Amino acid sequence: MFFRKYDDLNAGVQENISGIRVVKAFVREEHENTKFTKAAENIYRLFVKAEKIVIFNNPIMMFIIFACMICLSWFGARFIVAGSLTTGELTSLLSYIFAMMMSLMMLSMIMVMISMSMASAERISEVLNEKADIVNPENPLMEVSDGSITFDHVHFSYKHGGGEEVLSDINLSVKSGEIIGIIGGTGSGKTSFVNLIPRLYDVDSGSIKVGGRDVREYDLKVLRDQVAVVLQKNVLLSGTILDNLRWGNENVTDEECMEACRQACADEFIERFPDKYNTWIEQGGSNVSGGQKQRLCIARALLKKPKVLILDDSTSAVDTATDANIRQSFAETIPGTTKIIIAQRISSVQHADKILVLDDGKISGFASHDELLKTNAIYRGINDVQQQGGGDFDAEGGSN
Repeated sequence: MFFRKYDDLNAGVQENISGIRVVKAFVREEHENTKFTKAAENIYRLFVKAEKIVIFNNPIMMFIIFACMICLSWFGARFIVAGSLTTGELTSLLSYIFAMMMSLMMLSMIMVMISMSMASAERISEVLNEKADIVNPENPLMEVSDGSITFDHVHFSYKHGGGEEVLSDINLSVKSGEIIGIIGGTGSGKTSFVNLIPRLYDVDSGSIKVGGRDVREYDLKVLRDQVAVVLQKNVLLSGTILDNLRWGNENVTDEECMEACRQACADEFIERFPDKYNTWIEQGGSNVSGGQKQRLCIARALLKKPKVLILDDSTSAVDTATDANIRQSFAETIPGTTKIIIAQRISSVQHADKILVLDDGKISGFASHDELLKTNAIYRGINDVQQQGGGDFDAEGGSN
């Protein structure tokens, strides 16, 4: 109980530190201070209760030791007077008894420490005994032939999501090298859809094929090396720009890193830094803007030289001109790579070969921009809203 409360306190502190701007913006400092104080007081009470038990251990053991010594001395003195025991024998006996009692006291302290460590041991055991949901097949395929993708009657739901289907009966085929856009409101299943391709999750039923083979037949490392994903939440690690670029592929040269940055339109701001590619990135990328962070993450994904590149709303923080330049660069430099682009702005995907419209986990449309404007009411509605300056379209629903 103590350790669980302690974890809750740490989680609250970490949450407040990471969301400090939100706390300040909503003037919730006093509320969070009160919540922290309450959690700390709960831990204090549990700690005091536990210590009250522990502090009696040493006094009780010392009382037993000295009580034994006194009794032994008293009886020993009587035996010496009676002539049945010598002083040397009594001294030796006292030494042996004292050593035994000290060992027993140490043993009692160890037992206390073991009891205090049981909670931690149980939680460590839970983690070590946890079985991975996604495992390699017995004889995995070690090469992805191309970037073609096929969804065949795919159904998917999250295990901890109440069993509700996130994707239902998804059927589509994508040729290698095609550019596919994905549009849909919040909760339509866009992110879930792309997460199934590198096998971050397994389907409930149906199959997904990459390069003509079921993704469950591939070695996980091989599959994920060839299906690069730039996630919604971009993560940069502490280190130089080059360190971050090489995170996905340690063997790339400086020239290849620079070329990837040119493709992702990241070279323009890197060249303005005094140390250029040796510029130090702070933890979480706090010293670069959101758009810069996105472009560095795209460059990092390109260095894996993937057969499939997935951008999960990964250009949302860049301006429209830079977004267009990135698309143009992709078309010229990696024409053989299948590109899947999730976006809220239709302008980011309207030049794609095909656009997938998802609505509540089902395919509402899958065609070119012009065809969808004619045949798909949802897509036409999104387009009309954005053309009128209404911003991103967001349908009702849960999480992606």
